[in-house]
Amino acid sequence: MGSLLEQIKTRRIAQALKQHDMLLRVGMSRQQYQRLESKGNPRLDTLELIAKGLQSELLLIPQEKLTPVLAILADDASKSIQPSQSSQENPRSLNDDPWQGLLGETE
Repeated sequence: MGSLLEQIKTRRIAQALKQHDMLLRVGMSRQQYQRLESKGNPRLDTLELIAKGLQSELLLIPQEKLTPVLAILADDASKSIQPSQSSQENPRSLNDDPWQGLLGETE
């Protein structure tokens, strides 16, 4: 999975963005952003701003839930999930909602 800074860089590259593009997205100069990606220790508000600029979210995932979450994300990347036509008539299955019950939530 890599460090958070590696994930940020990977996400930026996946979106075909250059470090200079972050100026327009989050108001951070190329030099500031380059320093952050290479060895930075950003504040939480800076990370939230960068995540927003990369059309991402920061999440705190409990360690015991990390493996299932990563499996769901890998599966989701390999196929698209189609919404059920009528959730009232047909209860949603795990295939329709792979996040169902993952964090112990009940409907």
